[in-house]
Amino acid sequence: MSVPFYVSPEQIMRDKADFARKGIARGRSVIVMQYDDGIVFVAENPSRALHKISELYDRIGFAAVGKYNEFESLRVAGVRLADMRGYSYDRSDVTGRSLANAYAQTLGTIFTETNKPFEVEIVVAEVGAVAADDQLYRLMFDGSVADERGYVAMGGSSEPMTSGLAAEWHEGMSLDECVRLAVRLLGADGDEQKREMTPAQLEVAVLDRSRPRRTFQRVSNGRLAELLAS
Repeated sequence: MSVPFYVSPEQIMRDKADFARKGIARGRSVIVMQYDDGIVFVAENPSRALHKISELYDRIGFAAVGKYNEFESLRVAGVRLADMRGYSYDRSDVTGRSLANAYAQTLGTIFTETNKPFEVEIVVAEVGAVAADDQLYRLMFDGSVADERGYVAMGGSSEPMTSGLAAEWHEGMSLDECVRLAVRLLGADGDEQKREMTPAQLEVAVLDRSRPRRTFQRVSNGRLAELLAS
């Protein structure tokens, strides 16, 4: 007679968390930070079709690392939720906080109730009328959410990048200063072998608070080259 195989719930949760962290660590990093006129997203991503940075709603952006098919399904769900809420009530009722809460519930349910957790880490960013109103929400694979201030780094080399941002980022930085800092940290890739990052290897977008209603705008390779050279 066979003995039933037993694994404690604590061990199952640890194994799931380790699995998700390893999957996220294999992904290329993303940096999100505030600049004087909004929020900028900078990702190492040579693909022109498979975006890691996207618009969710008028003043809300989305960035992710990990498995593309998993964070893309989250992005689509977020866009649908935002559209439904904005249509049913008012566009001002769609907030970064409400979308972050919805993502937290979804990721938490997947982590606890399925065999395989999502190998993703995401940021939901909302640009305000002034810098003090900007919101950055970082969501982990298990549904935990953190309200960040100033900057966020995600992906395999997030720890050294976060240390670099803590040392060099400050309020009131211009867009070109933020982009150059992010590209330098992405090129360092957590070690001493620094790489020269070109516009073709990067995906960059902004939430520009000066734009009417829809603030999300992608930065073209030509404009990115100008920012890096300025």
